[in-house]
Amino acid sequence: MTERAFAPRPPAFRLARTALILGLAAALTMAGCVRRPPEPLRPPAYPYSQTPAPLVGALIDRPIDGGTQGAVKRAGADLGQCMAQLTAARVRFSPVPDRQNTAACGLSQGGVLGADMGTVARMAPGEVEMTCQTALALSVWRRQSLEPAAREILGSDVVQIDHMGAYACRNVNNGVGSNRISAHAQAAALDFAGVRLRDGRRISVARDWNGDGAEARFLRRIRDDACRVFGTTLSPDYNAVHHDHLHLEATDTRFCR
Repeated sequence: MTERAFAPRPPAFRLARTALILGLAAALTMAGCVRRPPEPLRPPAYPYSQTPAPLVGALIDRPIDGGTQGAVKRAGADLGQCMAQLTAARVRFSPVPDRQNTAACGLSQGGVLGADMGTVARMAPGEVEMTCQTALALSVWRRQSLEPAAREILGSDVVQIDHMGAYACRNVNNGVGSNRISAHAQAAALDFAGVRLRDGRRISVARDWNGDGAEARFLRRIRDDACRVFGTTLSPDYNAVHHDHLHLEATDTRFCR
């Protein structure tokens, strides 16, 4: 060998060789031939627990049958379930804190019942404070009995539901002949007085209960249906105290008259 063979390469040659190596490495990387480090684990975009699906065939939209009263009782016993049923049916209900006004009077698992956005009729007075179970029972009754019965028997839609209120700290029969506390003392009952129809007619329990006319048949139909929704339903057939209203009580009792 000659001495020339062992001579060091010029700097330009070394720079070209380095550039060539780096270029080959980059090309292999782009071609996927070089193994890349694994991607870091990332949390899922949403929590594992999914939002419950909307209620299908909600209680308020099911026809009244032999199981309706029990279903209202079960759903109404839990404020969360009760409100879910109302919300699914587009009934406005705003919960309020529990309170104890006296030893016998107060409100638990209750709120203010607003408009039913799934129907036309509005309560008068509106924004009624009651237990959620009462609101649920009332919503079932009005959608599945009161409003369709008015269309069928009276030939007109209900636009207003007249009532005498829900909460009242008093005994049953307004204290006449009884010391037993009323369900109104816990806002667990509503006194229904009548309806106003789209064609302008007014139907009232006080005036139209007796007789065989369409108005009386309408009132008796919705009373009978209420007996399958509410725990206690009282009408003018019960006593003189109820001559002008239907007492609709959403409790665990079972009494219809």
